[in-house]
Amino acid sequence: MSDDIKDVNGGCYCGKVRYRANRAGPAITECHCSQCRKQSGHRYATVHAKTDDVEIEAADGMTWFRASSDAERGFCSTCGSHLFWRSLKDGEMAILAASIDEPTGFKLAKHIFVDHMGDYYEIDDGLPRFAGYDTPYVQE
Repeated sequence: MSDDIKDVNGGCYCGKVRYRANRAGPAITECHCSQCRKQSGHRYATVHAKTDDVEIEAADGMTWFRASSDAERGFCSTCGSHLFWRSLKDGEMAILAASIDEPTGFKLAKHIFVDHMGDYYEIDDGLPRFAGYDTPYVQE
């Protein structure tokens, strides 16, 4: 297993939902799209995993909201903690970085959908920025 890929544990604020993710990573991606910002209240920092590699304990405490025809978002039904974004098409999942038990061992690596970022903040950390998932962002 690569040093950047980790097995992690995590859960929600109230502790009702816990999970284990095998082979998560390799780094944190911060999404700035309007859906992620609306759901989380600001930026949406996640690590990548395969859906089959994530085991959710107390899955009956999860609510899945179908956010689009492509994906759904998972959160704790009791405390409302945002935990997952899950693709409905390709078995990919994103785990909210703040839900991972610390120390996470991950570092922020890039920003995506920066062309949709809110007008109330700046990105000034010098990390790579993308207009979509992988289209380099060119500031005009």
